[in-house]
Amino acid sequence: MFVDQVKIHVKAGNGGNGMVAFRREKYVPNGGPAGGDGGRGGNIIFKVDSGMSTLMDFRYHRKFKAANGGNGGNKSMTGRGAEDLIIPVPEGTTIIDQNTGKSLGDLVDVDDELVIAKGGRGGRGNIHFASPNNPAPEIAENGEPGEELDIQLELRVLADVGLVGYPSAGKSTLLSATTSAKPKIAEYHFTTLVPNLGMVRLDDGRDFVMADLPGLIEGASQGVGLGIQFLRHVERTRVILHLIDMSGIDESDPYEDYVTINNELGEYDPDLLLRPQIIVPSKMDLPGAEEKLAEFKEKLQANLPDGQELPLVMPISSVTHQGLNELIRQTATLLEETPSFVQFGSDDDNVNYEYEDSNTPDFSIDYDQEYNMWIISGDKIEKLFKMTDTTHDQSMLRFARQMKGMGIDDALRKAGAKDGDTVAILDFSFTFVD
Repeated sequence: MFVDQVKIHVKAGNGGNGMVAFRREKYVPNGGPAGGDGGRGGNIIFKVDSGMSTLMDFRYHRKFKAANGGNGGNKSMTGRGAEDLIIPVPEGTTIIDQNTGKSLGDLVDVDDELVIAKGGRGGRGNIHFASPNNPAPEIAENGEPGEELDIQLELRVLADVGLVGYPSAGKSTLLSATTSAKPKIAEYHFTTLVPNLGMVRLDDGRDFVMADLPGLIEGASQGVGLGIQFLRHVERTRVILHLIDMSGIDESDPYEDYVTINNELGEYDPDLLLRPQIIVPSKMDLPGAEEKLAEFKEKLQANLPDGQELPLVMPISSVTHQGLNELIRQTATLLEETPSFVQFGSDDDNVNYEYEDSNTPDFSIDYDQEYNMWIISGDKIEKLFKMTDTTHDQSMLRFARQMKGMGIDDALRKAGAKDGDTVAILDFSFTFVD
């Protein structure tokens, strides 16, 4: 099964917890704090694997979690850092944040890799909190939570040349005639359901990858038929071969078919129409094809905008191999003259992607009528709480000072909190003291 789009959940590892410990050595009275730091949590890394061709491996495995870092130990020993979780993906995979729709990266070359979720740093042990006022602190941090997000993987096939056209225009037959690929070919109206790739090799040593892409129909850019499932794969192609059926079997107008397909390409991405395109009238071995071709050229010339050159038209028959050699040589020449296009998600901002929105408030306060308590939420305050060791009083006092420094105490009073009210953060609750 060809799978080219999946949604998955990734969670980087949490940092290990710091430790509260003291030196207990002979002849060393009052040894002081000796709690070590926690280790770093594992990152989530996507890496290109040239042996993969689809996203099928993600069909039944949708959640990925990296290992947590080790906890700190006695004698100031740092916990073990966790290994990164490396997830293989095929060439041409684009990674998109489901919540924002922003591209996080585009992996197109062998061994390309991208850190998509960073593991949390290890919590500090009590050796970092010693001071002249508190030489024996019972304060340590829990590890920082690892980043967690929902992402969408989209595969866009890597091909130099894309074959486009209506179903049964002869795309699969052309691919079969020019490469060793064996796509399904039928005598009846039939559309390819998945992209098929083949390598075209010329006698002069040149070669390129050709993709037989699923047939387009009117309305594809709005999701009709295979719709976006097809159009996604044409984005990476540098040269487009536009096949048009000249057999007249279905009594359609070849020129109207040509205009309709180009309209769908333009609706999806106007830049696709700027790429070199060769018009390839197909099935020229059938009766009446020459007359259809002459009529097509007349309409093409009559509707050409002022100043625009007539597009290159190269008729072929994949059955008799008429015109195939000339088409392949011309395509290879166009590829040499055409630079690579900037691909989706390849802009510089993918290098330093910021997960946190600067406009997000540090905290928010709501009142729960059902449980008669105040609820404090927000990414920053929740992260601070998760890194607080609730088993030690000094750590909780430090967290109380952090809350006060953020202005939460004043915000609770303004919201109407009174002495003795219950306040909750995540699964922890305490009594508000005014």
